[in-house]
Amino acid sequence: MSNIETRSEHHCFGGKQGFYTHQSESTGTAMNFAVYQPPQAEHGPVPTLYYLAGLTCTEETFMIKAGAQHVAAELGLMLVSCDTSPRGLNLPGEDEHWDFGSGAGFYLDATEPVWANNYRMGSYVNLELPALIESGFPAQPGRRGIFGHSMGGHGALVTALRNPSRWHSLSAFAPISNPMNCPWGQKAFVNYLGHGKDAWKQWDACELMQRSPWSGEILVDQGTGDQFLERELHPEALQAAANSGGQKLVLRMQDGYDHGYYFIQSFMEDHLRHHARTLSG
Repeated sequence: MSNIETRSEHHCFGGKQGFYTHQSESTGTAMNFAVYQPPQAEHGPVPTLYYLAGLTCTEETFMIKAGAQHVAAELGLMLVSCDTSPRGLNLPGEDEHWDFGSGAGFYLDATEPVWANNYRMGSYVNLELPALIESGFPAQPGRRGIFGHSMGGHGALVTALRNPSRWHSLSAFAPISNPMNCPWGQKAFVNYLGHGKDAWKQWDACELMQRSPWSGEILVDQGTGDQFLERELHPEALQAAANSGGQKLVLRMQDGYDHGYYFIQSFMEDHLRHHARTLSG
């Protein structure tokens, strides 16, 4: 763990909750991440589940708010979360809007000149972070799951759809399902990727799913009381893409739930057990 700085570690449900920093090659910055090691990790490598958080969040948000460690300790799942963008680069426009730039990396590899050298969260999540975890923690290579919320739900879906051999279980909470066709996604895509819609399609779950469905079953939960449902999230587009592409998708519309972590807490156990069925097989 020579490349990893330990910021803090805490006993948690018989395991260890830690917060760490390392120097990232993908972003060219220091990146923060968090790891929950279940008690089973003391006896050997365990499957790992990666969580991608939403707009404005950090690596701490999920570990503090989601209430996942108790069930992860039972199931023997390691949990990993990372920050949502590089930080502190002082790029023009990086900190002007809450839904773009800092805290809003959208889990893609930017190609526009201002952002291309550092905003490479797609490569960071798919390649660099798992390599770091599997070399520095008791994580089983080849047993990786991924899930996320909102922008992070988008990130989880496109990461697995783009790299199906690397990701073995998949779910999402209230994902930005069709970013090409919503204000959050369009703002990110035009700034990070330029105006070419062909480039946008490479980072849109609906486009990817129609062309090449992921091999497993995807679980998605969406609250009907979500304030962003109609404007930004478009689960109906994800269902249509799944129907068109032959994707196995369980889309559950949860009555009255909003976009926040009370919603996520309510269905976290279902998602962890969904992943454990495949990862712990």
